[in-house]
Order: sequence, then structure tokens, then C-alpha cells
Amino acid sequence: MRKNLIPVFALLLGTAFLLAGNGLHGLLLPMRGTEENFSSASLGMLGTAWATGFVLGCIFAQRVVRRIGHVRAFSAFASMIAIIALLTGIFVNPVAWIALRAVTGFALAASFMIIESWLNERATNETRGLIFSLYMTITYVAIVAGQMSIALGDISTPTFFMVAGILYCLALLPTALSTASSPPPLSEVRIDLPMIYRNSPVSFIGILLVGIANGAFGTLGPVFAAKSGLPGGAVATLMSVTIFSGAIMQIPAGKLSDSLDRRYVLAGMAAIASIAGLILAIFAPANTGLLFAIIAIYGAMSYTLYSIIVAHANDYADADKFVTVSSGLLLLYGIGTIIGPTIGGILMAGGAPYRLFLVTGLAHLAVAAYAIYRSTRRAAIPADIRETFSSVPASRSATPESIALDPRANPDEPVEA
Repeated sequence: MRKNLIPVFALLLGTAFLLAGNGLHGLLLPMRGTEENFSSASLGMLGTAWATGFVLGCIFAQRVVRRIGHVRAFSAFASMIAIIALLTGIFVNPVAWIALRAVTGFALAASFMIIESWLNERATNETRGLIFSLYMTITYVAIVAGQMSIALGDISTPTFFMVAGILYCLALLPTALSTASSPPPLSEVRIDLPMIYRNSPVSFIGILLVGIANGAFGTLGPVFAAKSGLPGGAVATLMSVTIFSGAIMQIPAGKLSDSLDRRYVLAGMAAIASIAGLILAIFAPANTGLLFAIIAIYGAMSYTLYSIIVAHANDYADADKFVTVSSGLLLLYGIGTIIGPTIGGILMAGGAPYRLFLVTGLAHLAVAAYAIYRSTRRAAIPADIRETFSSVPASRSATPESIALDPRANPDEPVEA
């Protein structure tokens, strides 16, 4: 195992710093914005701007990488992100933050794609499953570590903006000093949305709705928590509980969906997420313990739906279409994350933070209803010929390069546990 990881250690270390910085900065902005009395609509636009930049980065960044190479491109984009983190600490203004957040989304997408393509090039038939699993683990742990660091200081000072900038700069060092050879140029993935709808209507509609729900909560969850009276440390804990509960639920949900019609599992989990969200929206529980319990249930259900939808779509697709199908679903998910924060911010205006869960509750209810409807229109794939479930990191948007790294993109290669 040690021998297998040495060639990619620097890349994984850089990934950890990059994601830790992203977790910290992504949580810091809505929390500080809430403290500065920014409107809920403007805070929602932070998420919309970031998601828009991220989607555009996934589409266009490879052109920059092809022109100047992986090392230079990664250094440029990571430096850009670090500069922006520092600028957001200098210019505490909603308009400036929205514009800067869009650039951050683009640069982060490019940075993730460079690292993921590098990992993909370094992975062998024997190590792909191990590297992919480790990459997923780092994704969850680093984001949560960045978020939880909020509990260690005062968000009203510039300190955390500087810490985020330092983490982004640290992400530069492992790859800049690594002797690993640069991978081939990034390839453009063809997106065929009509084919994806024909292949699996429930995946097409479901992933868009899940993107709306996750985009709304991912951006405005900290705003909801802060306006509900939770202190800074508790806000970070609440967001981390959501991610961790979703990560823990991946394995049992995956095993269940491998043995049952995935649409039933999708409908059941979406329904539970919907109920949890609507309970919060309607009853607005003030008890902190009860709030955290409901949020944990919500996270366990909602942050597992992406992986189930991807697996279901690929059950019906040819093996060589994995990257095309998954990339198309990623685009739809990104579109959803653009829509969700905007709607959520508007609904939360006027001091109604719990209305955020009207967005998530209704989106998940629609997923459950449509999945049940589609189960009456098309027979399920027999369990013995379905593809094996694999976790996908919906806690932050994936890129086409992380899809290519997934062992399922290489159907002839053995997958390690």
C-alpha cells in the first residue's frame, strides 16, 4: 500500500490543503456576511456565483491548461484563489464578494481538474480503486477540518481570511515540488443531455432537484444556523454533521440500492429528507439537540442521493458511456446548485431562516414522487447485472476528471475495496 501511494502523495496532500481552505472560506463568507447584516438574497447569490463559476470552469478551464501546462496552470489558479480569499477580508461588501466568489468557483474547478487528471494519470490498474477511495476520504475529512477551524477564533477579525489564503498557498507547494511527470492534456468531455434523459428520466430530473436542494443548504445552511441563534462553533459543527452523516450513510445506502430497485431507495431516502426539511420549516424547533438530530437525518439522506442517482443512470447505460453520462449529470447538478441558493435566499428574506427548508423539502418531495412514478413506467434492471454502487462527493461539486478517476470509468480494470 505504501509503495502504491508514494507517487501520488504530493497530489493528495495538495488536495487536502485545497479542500481545507475551501471548507473554511466557503463557511466563513456566509457567517461573516450574516454578522455584517448582508441580506439573505445577497448571501444566496454567493452560492449562485460560486456554482456558476464552477460549472464554467469545468467546461472551459481545460483550454487554459492545454496552453500553459498543468504545473503553471495549477500555480496560477491556486494563487488566484489565495488572492481572492485575502481580498474578501479586505473588501467586506456583498457585491464584491459575489463577483469574487464567481472567480473562485472557476479557479477551484480548474484546480480540482488538474489534480484529478494528475491522479488519474498516476493511477494503475491495481491502484485506481485505492486512490479513488482515498481521494473521497480526503474530500470529506479536509472540508470538515476547514469548517471546524471556525470554532477556534473570531470571525469578525481578518484572521480566518488570512488562514484561508495560507491554506490555498500551501496547496501549491506539494505539486510545485513534486517530481511526478505532468499528465497528458485535459480532454473535453462531450455532453449529451437528450441522451441522458432518454437513458434515465428519473436521473435527469432527480439530479437537477438534488442540486437545487444541496446548493441551497450548502450555501445558506450557515446563514440559517447563525440566524437561528447558534454560536460560531455550533454553526461549523452543524454543517460538518451534515457532511459526516452523509458520508457514513454511503455504504449502507449503496448496499441497499445494489439489492433493491434503486428508484425505491431513492424515493425512500428523498422522502425522509423531505420530511426532515419540512419539519424544520413548519415547526422551527428551538431545542439545539433536536435541531442537530434532524439535521443529521437530513444530511444522511440528502447527501447520499447523488451517488444513487449516478449509479441508477449507469445501470441503463453502456459501460463505455460512464464518463459521458456522469459528466452530463454533473452539469445538471451544477445547474441545480446555481438555482437553489437564489430561491433559498429570497425565501429567507425578512428574518425567516427556517424557510430555507421549504426549498430542500419540496425539492426532495418532488424527487421521491417522480422516482415512484418512473418505477411504474419501466422495469428495474436485475440486481445481478447492475453496476456496483460507488460513493461520489456531492459535498462539493465533482469535475469530469474525478469522474474519469472513478474505477467505473474503466470497466476492464479491477476495483480495489
